[in-house]
Amino acid sequence: MKRLVLFVVALVFAFCTTVMAADKAAAPAAPAAPAVEKAEPAKAEVKKEVKKAKKKAKKAKKAEKKAEEAAPAADAPAK
Repeated sequence: MKRLVLFVVALVFAFCTTVMAADKAAAPAAPAAPAVEKAEPAKAEVKKEVKKAKKKAKKAKKAEKKAEEAAPAADAPAK
């Protein structure tokens, strides 16, 4: 029975030390968070580019529509 208790205590000790070591290893990973923040401005730039592309497409559609409206007026015979 004493051996079983010692074995369980040893397992608990080993588990606790590995958890502590993992926590210490994870602590330096926290400064890596600013790198993620740097990726967010890139997303904002992509969104701006998409927005600009949509505006250009909208302007092109308007110009095409105006051209279509102007074409029938030019084809109409003068009285």
